[in-house]
Amino acid sequence: MTSELQTDELAGIVDLFGALRPAELERALEELAFKQGADVDESGLSTAVDDAVASYALARYERNGETLLVTGPAAFPTLPENAEDLPHILDVPERDVDREAAAQAVAERLRSEAARAVAQDQESSMRRLLDVTYDVAVWSDAIDVDDIRARLDDALTE
Repeated sequence: MTSELQTDELAGIVDLFGALRPAELERALEELAFKQGADVDESGLSTAVDDAVASYALARYERNGETLLVTGPAAFPTLPENAEDLPHILDVPERDVDREAAAQAVAERLRSEAARAVAQDQESSMRRLLDVTYDVAVWSDAIDVDDIRARLDDALTE
């Protein structure tokens, strides 16, 4: 079941709650599979979450010593079938998102990945990250990624 879910659908599930711990999202995916009468690919749950984070559809940040997932800058949150009932099924509070902390975590990760892509001359990664800088600019006004965008642009035009 998890391999069938798109990253935007994972973002849609997280968006229902504001933010979720990774284990809570995995539990939500298990509940959703049950509601849909599908088998759960236990080994694929964390992989699906990691893929959504890697694509910037979900963002990971720390708050009060816990890791939270929020809808990321590259997401177009979409609810999979039967997901609207998850807040009534799971005993998970709706959380306020610390947008500034989430944005800082995304910016740090983006800066690190951009530096690595430039250093290793990975054109496809640089192009993907360049696209993410535009998504981030729309997603949050708490951070400025113009320097990252300029660095990627310069590397791609060399």
